[in-house]
Amino acid sequence: MAISDADMVIAWKNVLEQCNLRQGEQVAILLSDDSNMQIVSTARIAVSLLGAIVTLIQLPPINGEKALSRDKSGYVGKTPLAFNTAALAGLKAADLVIDTMQLLFSKEQEQILRTGTRMLLAVEPPETMLRMIPTPEAKARVLAANAFMEPAREMTVTSKAGTDFRCALGQYPVLMQYGLADEPGRWDHWPSCMIARWPDEGSAEGTIVIDAGDILLPFKHYARERITLTVEAGRVTRIEGGVSAEYMKAFMDSFDDPEAYAMAHVGWGLEHRASWTTLGLYDREEALSMDSRCFAGNFLFSTGPNTEAGGSRDTPCHLDIPLRGCSLSLDGRPMTQDGKLVM
Repeated sequence: MAISDADMVIAWKNVLEQCNLRQGEQVAILLSDDSNMQIVSTARIAVSLLGAIVTLIQLPPINGEKALSRDKSGYVGKTPLAFNTAALAGLKAADLVIDTMQLLFSKEQEQILRTGTRMLLAVEPPETMLRMIPTPEAKARVLAANAFMEPAREMTVTSKAGTDFRCALGQYPVLMQYGLADEPGRWDHWPSCMIARWPDEGSAEGTIVIDAGDILLPFKHYARERITLTVEAGRVTRIEGGVSAEYMKAFMDSFDDPEAYAMAHVGWGLEHRASWTTLGLYDREEALSMDSRCFAGNFLFSTGPNTEAGGSRDTPCHLDIPLRGCSLSLDGRPMTQDGKLVM
């Protein structure tokens, strides 16, 4: 069901206040030709209501001839900011950037954040954003999870489907997402409520079984059969199964980049308001499906880039795959049990 502009303005005002937006601060709204204009227009009104100074920066899309779909996560890291020094300077000068274009995994995003600019990604449908508006309670769950993640040195994941995975932790920082860019230099995504970390290089080992009903992103469909991944020395070395496995491998091979097969962030969802079922209810081009990434108790693993964590692996191929029914432990302490939160 559609969301009214009035409700979105109220929601934006709530979220921006939680992002500590102050009167007189500079806010840049970054948009492109495919941005959701209701998100842009209501954010602009809310910024003005809070007494901040708003600037709209619109850039043309690029990489359309390279990407295999219109999904914003189907070809990541390459943005028009690489060629637009004026726009980049404007974003660095802002106190807060509202990103409706998606700079995620780009070098330019990291440059902007290093200046102390806060950045909030907002690309999900308004219906999803309003249903999962960030709250202090959601932030508290992420911070509580980080009390275990930050000192952890090993993650293990098992499942009745056959997953038996382990990796070392500590080389890269923790990724905490609770939907608020509330500190200098902080990036977040509304809506989001999850925690993750990149494994130490070369440490990820074992078997990951994608069972029927698990979710494949950015393909945005439910697996209809089991896919078995073999992970060795931090890389996916075999993808076995039926047509779904062949499809997944063909997509990754199409980038002609061996870095596409590297293990990226691993973690779990913490959002009780997110639902495993919503993927089948939205047009594939309208959403990134943060429901899938954040639903409580999932094991979310990814492949591809690690630039967001300060690494050098810059590949445009990025898969996010949330699994149900997994048991995840940090240093032997359970965080999820058979897909349920126990922390």
